[in-house]
Amino acid sequence: MPSTLSWIDHDSKARERTLRILSLFQEKESRDELGLGSVRDSFADQLFPGTSTIQTRLRYMLFVPWIYHSLEEKQLPAEKFTIQADKLERDLVQPLMDSDDQAGVFGKTAGKGLKRLPSSVYWAGLGVLGIRITPFSQDEYHRRIDETYRRRNALKALEKDAKARGDDIDVDQRMAALNWHPRLPAPPKDFPSTVNFALSREEAEFIRDRIRVACPNSLLSFLALHCEPADTQAPWKHPDYGSFSEQHKELLTHARLFSEVMHGAALSYNVQLARLRNRKDLVAEHQASFDEWIANLPLDEICSWSVSRLWELTMDHGHTITPQTRFFVQQWIDHTRRSPSDLLSNAEALTLIKTREMKLKGTRSRFRNQRALEQWGGYSGVGRLVYRWPNVKVLLNDLYQGMNRAEQC
Repeated sequence: MPSTLSWIDHDSKARERTLRILSLFQEKESRDELGLGSVRDSFADQLFPGTSTIQTRLRYMLFVPWIYHSLEEKQLPAEKFTIQADKLERDLVQPLMDSDDQAGVFGKTAGKGLKRLPSSVYWAGLGVLGIRITPFSQDEYHRRIDETYRRRNALKALEKDAKARGDDIDVDQRMAALNWHPRLPAPPKDFPSTVNFALSREEAEFIRDRIRVACPNSLLSFLALHCEPADTQAPWKHPDYGSFSEQHKELLTHARLFSEVMHGAALSYNVQLARLRNRKDLVAEHQASFDEWIANLPLDEICSWSVSRLWELTMDHGHTITPQTRFFVQQWIDHTRRSPSDLLSNAEALTLIKTREMKLKGTRSRFRNQRALEQWGGYSGVGRLVYRWPNVKVLLNDLYQGMNRAEQC
């Protein structure tokens, strides 16, 4: 029988906690209006490798390989492989919508007409965690699937010969014929016609072990192995922060200060756009947010913050942080350190924001393109940087519930 969510009915506190965490699907990571994504993603990839802001539920990490593995077992040829995989992913929508837990369903609104399939969202993460062994891109994996069948057929012939000689096949030869982890748990018998997001204990242990082995030094691994889910607004507010390693604490300190100081830049951007649109209501609203930012700004920490150490921690981690980005960040920090209360009247600070956006957007800049300005919705990038934390909380909650779920007979 498949796992169910019956535990919710018997544990009201767990149910409320889960619903609070799942409600965080409404939270969105800040839009990258000022070109800070490379720094943001460097922090996020180090803290929470294999995750992204568009991942929703953890069991998709199994749905995707289950679908592909089933097609491989049928030795579906390349010309049919992509079409059938696409169909099976879209066929997941309705069973998930029929389940008791619909939060995070891909296709919840569009149904089978969804534009982005879960496999494309989880492909990179599956590779990071070592659930996906094939090194190829998703498209190349589809195109080269016939090579997989040839390798497996050749392996069977080798195994037959080896058995006749009393020998064994080399592990590397066996692994070369695999696209997915050899200990991938088997799907439920009625998958995919009946399916939900509740991880079984076996499935949760498999994913937890993959996190432990693939990224042992990450904060994600520490949280998965040692902590209960926490409903906090940012990772540095986690109740177990005191037990984090010094490496994680340092990384989170720099991530927090970067988030704090650059939030002011985003608010300045919105104030300037509101002024250009002559929207007094929005000017007042963003000005109030800016005043609140100043009131809560940890200025002493920012003044003593080592920006050079920030770059040491974030550069050379798979993301290109350009000299222009470093210059922009340093200049904004310098303006903030000197006089944060004057940032909305300081011509140099205002021009810094304006010039940065114009260089990034070119002819699409809201400062030079009237149509783009008119299409501005009133809020751009005003969310604080929290490095995928809302999504990570949901994934960790799914894992925790699976680890504490009794296997059903």
